[in-house]
Amino acid sequence: MSQSIDTDTVKAYFLELQHRIVSTLEAFDGKAFMVDPWHRPPTDALCGHGRSCVIEEGDFFERGGVNFSHVQGETLPRAIVDQRPALKGCGFEAMGVSLVLHPRNPYCPTVHMNVRLFVATGGATPVYWFGGGMDLTPVYGNEEDARHFHATCRDALQPFGEDLYPSFKTWCDDYFYLPHRNEARGIGGIFFDDFNEFGFHGDFALTRAVGDAFLAAYLPIVTARRHMPYGERQRDFQQFRRGRYVEFNLIIDRGTLFGLQSRGRTESILMSMPPVAKWRYDWRPEANTDEARLTEHFLVRRDWLADAPAGASTPQSQSVPAPALAGK
Repeated sequence: MSQSIDTDTVKAYFLELQHRIVSTLEAFDGKAFMVDPWHRPPTDALCGHGRSCVIEEGDFFERGGVNFSHVQGETLPRAIVDQRPALKGCGFEAMGVSLVLHPRNPYCPTVHMNVRLFVATGGATPVYWFGGGMDLTPVYGNEEDARHFHATCRDALQPFGEDLYPSFKTWCDDYFYLPHRNEARGIGGIFFDDFNEFGFHGDFALTRAVGDAFLAAYLPIVTARRHMPYGERQRDFQQFRRGRYVEFNLIIDRGTLFGLQSRGRTESILMSMPPVAKWRYDWRPEANTDEARLTEHFLVRRDWLADAPAGASTPQSQSVPAPALAGK
C-alpha cells in the first residue's frame, strides 16, 4: 500500500463533521439534540466508543439522529466476510458518521447520509476502504428538490472525475431498492462502498467532499418546504411510506446488519427508524393523485440532471393549500 492509513486524522474529521451538522440542525429546528456519549469496554473481543446525538419531537424534526461511532473487534462480522471471504479471520476497526432525519411535515423528505472508514487488521498488510453517500426519500415528490439534491451530489464529486457521479448514482439506485416490493426506497442520490481507488489521502478527500456537501444538499429543500400546510391525509400517507423505510433498514441495509451482527449499540443502530409507521394489506393510492405520482414518477430510475445546468439550483419556497382530506 503506497500510503499509510491515518485513522487519527479521519476520526478528527468525523467528529468535527458531526458537531457541525448537529449545530446547524439545532439552529434550524430550534430544539437541542440530546447528546449521549457511550463507551464499550473490551469485552467479548469487541470494544469501542461513540456519541449519539438524537432529536425527538422537535419543532421541525419528528425524529432524527446524527451518530459517530468508532469500534474495534478481533473477528470480522459475517456481513463483511460474506462480501470479502479472503478477509476471514481478520480483525477490524470501523468509524464513521451516520445520520437519518425524519421531518414531521410530509412535504419535507426524509434524508440519510453516511461517511465511514473500515480497516481490516491482522493480515500481512492492513486493508482499508471508505464508503458513504446520501439519499433522499420524499413522501410527496418534487422535481425541483430532486434536481437540487442530485446536482449538489454531482458537484461534490466533480473534482474527482466526471465518471464518479453517474457511477455512484447507479450504485445508489441499485442499493436503495426493495426487491420484495419491486420498488425504490426514494429518489436516490449517491452511494459508494469498498472504495480505495485514489490512495488513502485521495479516498479520504473524496469522502470529505461527500460529508461536507450534505447540508448544502438538504437544508435548502426543507427550508423551502417547511411551512407547506398539510392535513390528516398527508400524515397518513407519510406513515404508510415510512413502513417501506423500516423494511429496507431491517432487511437489506448493510450498516444495520453489520452493527447488529457485531453486537453494536442497539439504540444507536436503530435510531434510523421513524417514530411512527403503518402497514396495510395490498393498499394502493387512488389514480391521478399526488400519492400515486410518487411511485409512478419519482420512485423510478431517472436522470434528474438531464436538463439541469452545471451548479446546484436552490429550491424555491411554496405556500399551497393542503389537498383535500377525502379519499384515503
